[in-house]
Amino acid sequence: MHRRNFLTTSAAATAAAVVPSITSLSAAEPPSIELELPPLGYAFDALEPHIDAMTMSIHHGKHHAAYVTNLQKAVEAGGFAGKDAMTLIQDLPAIPESARMAIRNNGGGHVNHTLFWRWMAPGSTTSAPAGKLADGLRDAFSNLQGFKTALGDAAAKRFGSGWAWLVVKPGGKLAVVSTPNQDNPWMKGVVPDADLGTPILGIDVWEHAYYLNYQNRRADYVTAWWNVVNWDEVTKSYTAATA
Repeated sequence: MHRRNFLTTSAAATAAAVVPSITSLSAAEPPSIELELPPLGYAFDALEPHIDAMTMSIHHGKHHAAYVTNLQKAVEAGGFAGKDAMTLIQDLPAIPESARMAIRNNGGGHVNHTLFWRWMAPGSTTSAPAGKLADGLRDAFSNLQGFKTALGDAAAKRFGSGWAWLVVKPGGKLAVVSTPNQDNPWMKGVVPDADLGTPILGIDVWEHAYYLNYQNRRADYVTAWWNVVNWDEVTKSYTAATA
């Protein structure tokens, strides 16, 4: 079978077989993310030419799947059955030190990627943010290009692996922050207080997210990524976070 057809078929089968793991989203109640691999919701090649099919296949089916598997093991070993991934990463300081790092890394990886897949779409569903989200971006960054520059700079300057985020701060103000590895702005007591907030958009700058196509050219990957940002989902996240 042709590689492209195989990858497309595999993605469709995954989407049909796996129940989506996000069950809620609000400012007071962050998304409940179960301990299972969520579907992409689109074929592995759907984001081409900006993100290639093989990268998506490996990123989702290998890297994200490994975070889920290792999180499940950590939860079982630590006796945390019944807790979803979001609950675990928001309460890291209360988790025994023996299990904390495994849950921090794998729980963060699972949460971050579950949202990352939703924040992208084939060709993007809308060309630009609108309404209250557009107003919020103008208030915080002067204009859309100012926001793109701020997030791009945060992504480019993140040393090693990590993420750059657009977050809603207390009071509704938008800000750009960056976290290392698989940390995220929900991890109170782990990330600096200045980086806490509700993420409504994030970009993965681990090399496995872009290296097959872009090699060491992280800035080129970030530029291309804007073409697949799902502004409808970002708007939904913003609306929920500011409700």
